[in-house]
Amino acid sequence: MDAYLVLEDGAVFKGRGFGAAGKRHGEVVFNTSMTGYQEILTDPSYCGQIVTMTYPLIGNYGLNEEDFESVRPYVTGYVVRERCQVPSNWRSLENLDEFLKKHQIGGIEGIDTRALTRRLRTNGTMRGVLAVGDWDVAELLKSAGQHAQLSGEKLVPHVTTDKPYIIKGDKFNVVLVDFGVKHNIIRWLSRIGCSVQVVPATTSTAEILALAPDGVMLSNGPGDPKDVPYGVETVKGLLGHVPIFGICLGHQLLGMALGATTFKLPFGHRGANHPVKEFASGRVYITSQNHGYAIDPDSVKAERAEVTHINLNDNTVEGLKAVGLSAFSVQYHPESSPGPTDSEYLFYQFFDMIERFRGKGEQYEA
Repeated sequence: MDAYLVLEDGAVFKGRGFGAAGKRHGEVVFNTSMTGYQEILTDPSYCGQIVTMTYPLIGNYGLNEEDFESVRPYVTGYVVRERCQVPSNWRSLENLDEFLKKHQIGGIEGIDTRALTRRLRTNGTMRGVLAVGDWDVAELLKSAGQHAQLSGEKLVPHVTTDKPYIIKGDKFNVVLVDFGVKHNIIRWLSRIGCSVQVVPATTSTAEILALAPDGVMLSNGPGDPKDVPYGVETVKGLLGHVPIFGICLGHQLLGMALGATTFKLPFGHRGANHPVKEFASGRVYITSQNHGYAIDPDSVKAERAEVTHINLNDNTVEGLKAVGLSAFSVQYHPESSPGPTDSEYLFYQFFDMIERFRGKGEQYEA
């Protein structure tokens, strides 16, 4: 089948279609990871987006049952230079085409993904339409810019859990507020023996505190943090009452609760090789990232929050710590999946914070 990717600025990319036929709108973004396409496809933070992979060959190890980061994929469309049709891996159960068909997601291959990425880097991410099948290009050009902007879409309700659930453990009771959580965050908390109580994004401060948490995790999630005001209010109510660790969208919500503001990045950070400097140690970590918004550094109030990490590519804020309160956050993904495991120490930092808050002072070593 023919397939088209049409951007709101009028650019048209014609290629070969795979996955499900049909027309789908979304924000067109790019990810520079060389592996981890299954985790990327199933990361809820990509809800509402058409994801372009810059690495040229995608699908060579197939898809399996173990590497899902949510119950299903959330991408709107998928763009690759070349799709591997015969994957080879002992865990592989299906190929990329079969997987996308099963989940009614359209894909396009055979286009110049380098030219597309350059366009997005120069002009910023933009709205687009991915159409698989026989479509009129003039119609696609007209509709590409008519779709709603990602900001204002209120995507978190589409990815959060419908009802609370618990993964039992015997160490800490951690309440995880699900704004679109990746499963590897839950796996990481469970690995150390935590009981993880996952609650919907709209859960109130009082409802969370009624669960008697030792700590609260604010998860990643899609879209503009300004579209999650209820999350900000919940975090405000939790500050000072319980240790808090925020990741990605959770980082932005903590920052807003501490008085900071956010802005949209031109083309976001999406990949597994972003260098981040930690001020306290002077160390540089290679990190996994997936976000289109960031904390405005000029809005961080020194009496309320301290910037702990910066991105060495563009000096954006990558970490915050609340002043005088047991709360910190990072913009990137310490749980990886995909990506390097350099920043797993942050989970142990969270556990140390819980112990100090409880007055025990025990130490957990990464």
